[in-house]
Amino acid sequence: MNPRSTISLTLLFSSLIIQPVMAEGNLAAEKLPPLIDQALANNPDLKSSDARWRAFESRIVQARAFDDPMLMLKIQNGLVNDPLNLSKDSMTQKVIGISQQLPYFGKRDLKAEMAAKEADSYRWQVDERKLELRRMVSEAYYQIYFTDRAAAIVDRNIKLMDDFVALAENKYSVGQGAQQDIFKAQVERSKMLDMRITLDQQRKTLQANLNALLYRPADTPVGAVPDFDIKPPALTAEQLKAMAFDNRPLLKSLKAQIEKSEAGVKLARKESYPDFNVSFEYMQRDPAMGSNGDDMYSLGVTFNLPVRKERRQAMVAEASSEVNMSTEDLRAARNTIEAGIADLLAQMERRRKLIDLYKTGIIPQAEQALESATIGYRVNKVDFLTLLDSRVTLFNYERELYDSMADYQMKQAQLEALVGKSLQ
Repeated sequence: MNPRSTISLTLLFSSLIIQPVMAEGNLAAEKLPPLIDQALANNPDLKSSDARWRAFESRIVQARAFDDPMLMLKIQNGLVNDPLNLSKDSMTQKVIGISQQLPYFGKRDLKAEMAAKEADSYRWQVDERKLELRRMVSEAYYQIYFTDRAAAIVDRNIKLMDDFVALAENKYSVGQGAQQDIFKAQVERSKMLDMRITLDQQRKTLQANLNALLYRPADTPVGAVPDFDIKPPALTAEQLKAMAFDNRPLLKSLKAQIEKSEAGVKLARKESYPDFNVSFEYMQRDPAMGSNGDDMYSLGVTFNLPVRKERRQAMVAEASSEVNMSTEDLRAARNTIEAGIADLLAQMERRRKLIDLYKTGIIPQAEQALESATIGYRVNKVDFLTLLDSRVTLFNYERELYDSMADYQMKQAQLEALVGKSLQ
């Protein structure tokens, strides 16, 4: 083997490391924070959640307000035989009255408290939706990163297969190789082309999904995702759990639901006390039949008799069950968060170790094995199948490296959504 061939092989294998960055150097780098900001500003689902919260917030004033007073106008003691003559009889009265419904003391405040707690619950759901949106944008972002890196790897392997085809043809032309080797190399190259087509489709789908989250046209170009460093979480599982219990909007929403249900229990118990209706009427009369027709008034109060105990006991039982249900939902959510933190940390640790192993051990060794197999095939010490197997091994490990890097970042985004706070 001549020195020029050795130099070209060395350059070929060294390019396997730097090529992912170079392959996308002509595209504008896409940064994650601006994408998240755009999603938070434009996403329709988030705007819908915000509008729902504001709608429930408007119910607080409604819940505390009194019912509208009732105005009453009537003719009292009118004569049937002369219905339009209102001054013929001194008992005929023109009446104007007003009445006001007054709930038992404390009921309005409890209704307002229930409305306020329900509004708080929806407010925290808006923040929870923001966390989910951040996670979804981050996941789409790093999926695009992996797809781009996988496409760059496929492109390099297509060029490598071109070299293998040329190498097999040269050996066949001098009677040192089999024609079957040429066909095998061409088939492998076609497989790479098929994989490249699939990756192009996946890239377009991921781009459309990301644009949908940002509420912009589906065909809006998404630039290249730059390389990044893997940064392990600086907090322990216990610290992350404490952070989640303090910051997760879902837990705050469930707590607001519990407080709403507790106020509902108090309101249900107050249903055993009556509501009042205060009324005042003024009756105007005309002099007639020897009467001076003095005006009159009426002042009264009415109230319901809360004697239907079974119904009110059922109301209390229903409200108490809602408290129990919300409490158990909160416990289940805390349990899910705790388990999720432990699982994500374990997966991130596995991915981090794999990344280190691929970078420092497996991939350099696979590159050396491919280089050795290429040299061996040139001098007829290894067959073409061994050469292809070395190429496939390196290809798979390179894909695994970038898959692990993308998955690590996605798991970190999931962890941030789980604890309710950025870990950067």
